[in-house]
Amino acid sequence: MQKATFAGGCFWCMVSPFEEQPGIHGILSGYMGGTVDNPTYEQVKTGETGHLEVVQITFDPAIFPYEKLLELYWPQIDPTDDEGQYIDRGSQYRTAIFYHNEEQHMLAVKSKEELANSRRFDKPIVTEIKPAVVFFPAEEYHQNYHIKNPEHYKEERITSGRDAFITQNWKK
Repeated sequence: MQKATFAGGCFWCMVSPFEEQPGIHGILSGYMGGTVDNPTYEQVKTGETGHLEVVQITFDPAIFPYEKLLELYWPQIDPTDDEGQYIDRGSQYRTAIFYHNEEQHMLAVKSKEELANSRRFDKPIVTEIKPAVVFFPAEEYHQNYHIKNPEHYKEERITSGRDAFITQNWKK
């Protein structure tokens, strides 16, 4: 098993694209990249801890290779927005790929370069690629939020602008 960690704005919206794929053994919402040990959601949402909201995926690379995770990751985000994602603004909602080994690093860089070279977007790709650091799981009520609160989750996706952006920019 390996870990993959992606920041894509609100972590609630980053779970469902990955969850029913073969070889995915678990997905946790949490925080990575900041300066506070064991941060709470209340701390992270201020943008002052330096953490990003992330999903950490446990996967079997023999069944679902890291490249496929990257192929699923990019179409969930606006990789040109360095101020957050969709309606969620602030440093805690920026996008990033946190790599756990050198192979993931090389594959993430390659996929970012391919996206930039595709000219799909008129603006630069600003998603950072950084080494994984300590992962802090989010509070239990954030885990599988889309299952626990399906109506609110559906409303969040629609009102955030995420689904409209994905349809307009990635479904081509």
